[in-house]
Amino acid sequence: MNRYYYILLFFFFLGNFSLSAQTELGPELRVKDTIKKNEINMLAPSKAAFYSAVLPGLGQIYNKKYWKVPLVYGALGTTIYFYISNNNKYHAYRDAYKRRLEGFNDDEFTYLDNSRLITAQKFYQNNRDLSALLTGLFYILNIVDANVDAHLMQFNVNDNLTIKPDFYRNEFSSNQNLGICVTWKL
Repeated sequence: MNRYYYILLFFFFLGNFSLSAQTELGPELRVKDTIKKNEINMLAPSKAAFYSAVLPGLGQIYNKKYWKVPLVYGALGTTIYFYISNNNKYHAYRDAYKRRLEGFNDDEFTYLDNSRLITAQKFYQNNRDLSALLTGLFYILNIVDANVDAHLMQFNVNDNLTIKPDFYRNEFSSNQNLGICVTWKL
């Protein structure tokens, strides 16, 4: 049992000695850390996604990618326009078909028979549903883009590693060839 006390005392004094040796060094022997640390905001991606979910394009503005806002509104506006247009045409053909079943023949589609009215209804209904699906897809893509862009803004991107295309002359056939040049600077 005494042996364990001696071992414990030995490590206790060894620990105190190493701590006192570190504190006795002067400031001239300390090494300064020259690597600049960038603070990572862990909530930035979720904030950008939330902003884009509340108002499409707001996440892109939060990420300072202003050029993406017209793309977001162009995609959403186009699909919403086609949804409204196809919905109006679907209802026009459906109402004309319902009036034909009631015995009236005074609509704007007098040149179409009943089977063509049904075909037109199905066509515009499918296009309306596709437009609604694309609107939802572009809305979700807007949110995902803001989230991913906020994640990628936190990475260190510099010119230490570059990959770029390179044209070079083939020595045997004297033709231009395309290659990839990989440069890694240390």
